[in-house]
Amino acid sequence: MSTYTAPLKDMQFAIAEFAGLEGVAALPGCGEVSAELVEAVLTEAGRFAQGVLDPLNRSGDKQGAQWRDGAVTAPDGFADAYRQFTAAGWNGLAASTDYGGQGLPHCIALPLQEMWNSANMAFCLCPMLTTGVQEALTHHGSRVLLDTYMPKLVSGEWTGTMNLTEPQAGSDLSAVRTRAVPEGGHYRIQGTKIFITWGEHDMAENIVHLVLARLPDAPEGVKGISMFVVPKFLVNTDGGRGARNDIRCVSIEHKLGIHGSPTCVLAYGDQGGATGYLVGEPNRGLEYMFTMMNHARLGVGMEGVAIAERACQHALEYAKTRVQGRAIGQKSGDRVTIIHHPDVRRMLMTMRAQIEAMRALGYLAAGELDRAKRHPDAQVRARHQSRLDLLTPVVKGWCTELAVEIASLGVQIHGGMGFVEETGAAQYLRDARITTIYEGTTGIQANDLIGRKVGAEQGATAFALIAEMRALDAPLAAAGAPLAPARASFLQAVDGLEAATRWLVDHYRAEPEAAAAVAVPYLKLFGTVAGGWLMARAALIARERRDIPGADRAFLDAKLATACFYLEHLLPQADGLSRTVTGGAASTLALDPSAF
Repeated sequence: MSTYTAPLKDMQFAIAEFAGLEGVAALPGCGEVSAELVEAVLTEAGRFAQGVLDPLNRSGDKQGAQWRDGAVTAPDGFADAYRQFTAAGWNGLAASTDYGGQGLPHCIALPLQEMWNSANMAFCLCPMLTTGVQEALTHHGSRVLLDTYMPKLVSGEWTGTMNLTEPQAGSDLSAVRTRAVPEGGHYRIQGTKIFITWGEHDMAENIVHLVLARLPDAPEGVKGISMFVVPKFLVNTDGGRGARNDIRCVSIEHKLGIHGSPTCVLAYGDQGGATGYLVGEPNRGLEYMFTMMNHARLGVGMEGVAIAERACQHALEYAKTRVQGRAIGQKSGDRVTIIHHPDVRRMLMTMRAQIEAMRALGYLAAGELDRAKRHPDAQVRARHQSRLDLLTPVVKGWCTELAVEIASLGVQIHGGMGFVEETGAAQYLRDARITTIYEGTTGIQANDLIGRKVGAEQGATAFALIAEMRALDAPLAAAGAPLAPARASFLQAVDGLEAATRWLVDHYRAEPEAAAAVAVPYLKLFGTVAGGWLMARAALIARERRDIPGADRAFLDAKLATACFYLEHLLPQADGLSRTVTGGAASTLALDPSAF
């Protein structure tokens, strides 16, 4: 089995160049942020990921979470690792200092999530959701709720979950039936929630559930949903843990992957009603939940980057040690390790180039999030929020779809041994598969992209970003012959994205079904071209700096080569995706449902 090593140099490069560390450091509350701080935090986090979390990944997958009589036990070693995780302060890295957090920007916190997920995705899901609960309560919770729950959520003494869907609802939250009946200063919650990640466990002394439910007089549909805090244990007036609430874990799911993470079915109110507390105003619960969900969608996108990175590292180690066949063109002599075979190198380059593009896009979004939250100018904040809103479904959808492909390539590099569980390659493919479903499937992300993010504003933010992409043409032209093939591919891809965006803007309102039919190809197109734009920027930076005295020549040469591979081998896929968007809707809808 391979050992995870955090790709610190590429992370630091992406934070500096794509998240825009220098600009983030100038924002209010970020005065202590510097490249030196980033290096120190990432280095220490990398040690924790490698030394504590990674060794538990394989054993956690084999053992899995265990359910017995309503109690859920995490795999061996997880609880101790969680205690170390919270004791080191990792849980509250980006949380407000008002509640014991460190207040660091997201462009530092999100890369750490990548590390945790690479080392042990099943474990990381627990603190990731806790962070999401912190985010939702910070924006929408009352002072009483904040004072009661935030300090221990930030410290990690308590963990958090989001409770959305139900057996009859799936992704259609308008069908939610869980009821909330007012009783004095609280509510009685009754209903069943499914797919609740880390909804019950033994790693923390309390679990704070954010639950969507309906008040007795609520209107039908999504406009009648409210959000409630429903803790596993009630909280005493002194802030300590009180009586057990009326919540019961009736089962955990037997899943394809992430076996170490319990996915729970929770029953609320079997003994008369679980005690819950309204968050914000009635009937605005779905709006509030999207605060948490959008934060989680970025996190899931980074899960895609993370599991792809881990699958790539695992495949690379195998390729460097597996001896099979002679080098191409040699009929005699010693056999070589398979990394010498061109097709294996093609697969490794494909994995590496896609991961670097995915990471760049995720960190770019993290920088937008920091600016949207912290910039002192309201108009500037709004502009960055629009950019973040546009990028979020792309990061989530594109990065997770590629993660499945990359993990599958990892199995392929192992050959027949990749299909054997003992080599470990299959786990990354199994674990990656859920990421395209978490927090809304790729289709849901794509519909959000073409609807709320492109169609609703006539493509304004998308076209502004495309114009920014086009501005890279002049530097690419000035770079001359070495980047000429990359420049041609890049310009064609940007043209294709602009044409596809224009088609969607023109057809979204008049032919919504046609637009939805090509939404996923459009999302993949956007990710592919945005990734190409960032890799082209990386190529220019590497080419400019590689000859500077003291430069890390080996890293910059590798960055340049990887970027050129992306631009020459992967970015041309954009042309086909663009053609699919502008001309493929009719054939998608050609068959009546009854003809299938």
